[in-house]
Amino acid sequence: MSDSKRDPATLQTASGMPVIKVMNDIMTFSAPEVARLRELGRRVAEIAALPEQARKAGLWRRHNDLETDEPVVFIDPENGWNECIPASRLRCAAPMARVWEMFLLKQIYWFEVMKDDKVIEPYFDVPYSYSDTGWGLDLKREHGGGQGSFITVAAVEDYDADLPKIHFPEILIDRAESDTVLALAREIFDGILTVRRKTAWWWSMGMTRNFIDLRGLENFLCDMITEPDNVHRLMGLLCGGWLRRLDFLEENGYLSPNSDGTYVGSGGFGYTNGLPRPDCLPGHVTAKDMWGFVESQETSAVGAAMYGEFILPYHIQIAERFGLNCYGCCEAFDSRWEYVKTIPRLRRVSVSPWADWDTVSGLLGKNYIASVKPNPTPLAQGVMDEDAVRAELDKAVRAAAGCVVEIIMKDNHTLGNNPRNAARWVELAREAIAKG
Repeated sequence: MSDSKRDPATLQTASGMPVIKVMNDIMTFSAPEVARLRELGRRVAEIAALPEQARKAGLWRRHNDLETDEPVVFIDPENGWNECIPASRLRCAAPMARVWEMFLLKQIYWFEVMKDDKVIEPYFDVPYSYSDTGWGLDLKREHGGGQGSFITVAAVEDYDADLPKIHFPEILIDRAESDTVLALAREIFDGILTVRRKTAWWWSMGMTRNFIDLRGLENFLCDMITEPDNVHRLMGLLCGGWLRRLDFLEENGYLSPNSDGTYVGSGGFGYTNGLPRPDCLPGHVTAKDMWGFVESQETSAVGAAMYGEFILPYHIQIAERFGLNCYGCCEAFDSRWEYVKTIPRLRRVSVSPWADWDTVSGLLGKNYIASVKPNPTPLAQGVMDEDAVRAELDKAVRAAAGCVVEIIMKDNHTLGNNPRNAARWVELAREAIAKG
């Protein structure tokens, strides 16, 4: 549940109740909290049982298997959720109960209000509680004002002196806490939702963010010119650390399939008939049974050849482990496509607002999923400029005509205190698709 370091022993209150250390939360809920969670859980189960959910899951499956050009639409308001479901709406008081309440309310809101193509499933997933030991160097940041901005201070100041200090991160699982939380979820949702142990061990394995955490952004960009050999040395270490993490997770049976309603890449869901492999057994999932994801947003300002020289070889090593792969987030894919297309078993490609959308049809065609991401800026306004949204959605639909396309809205830091913007964007996306 957390990547922060903490004592592996389960904390206890004076009454002997175990505590969720990441939240300093007593692992017991009041009767009203339990009733609230069960009430919401029943509503989620009702929604999940509707034929519409099976239809949507089938659409995503055909979409991911490149068997249909019917577009799918998905929105995740991200920080805008705080405006869709303000804290004042939460009835639970215990921190973990509030997190669970928010999760359930989101599922209901997706179905009842936003009405996109997200599938509501009858599951409640509980991850392992874990930390990791880091890369061996203290990460340093200088924070500024505004929206949490910061500058990364180089922990690797001298490659020769500091690289020997780096070690591969080791995952530390708190089994007592993990089992207690799982048991609590099963008790609360018994007979309502299927409680599963499922952990998202990573979002991206792109590694350039890890590099910047250790070396700083400006150093990273300059080093590709002034210290190319050292860039490869550090990228090699980072790649080795991620591969070792995969080894550990595979060998200990900690991986779960993500070829279902799991969010994969930087947009979209994992439904596919191509994964897991036919001989995959429960508890023996490997990366070859899963979607992988690499991206390199931080190299948007460098030439394609530099991405191909310094980043791609390590992306390929990571991607080679997975059954299917996603590439990209906010970087433009088209300018580096000659390199990106060599990623093994590439299936989903992010088409960000900074990409040349006119290249989508020619480059991606029906061979890849075009994960088109319109600009979120209009949704940040109290009064959304619907004409601008329509124009961009029309452009997206035209550019991806004949492709396997998903239209994804994400990266919303605010909805301009007007949560209606999210649902209205979905309506406008549907209109653009219908108009063709």
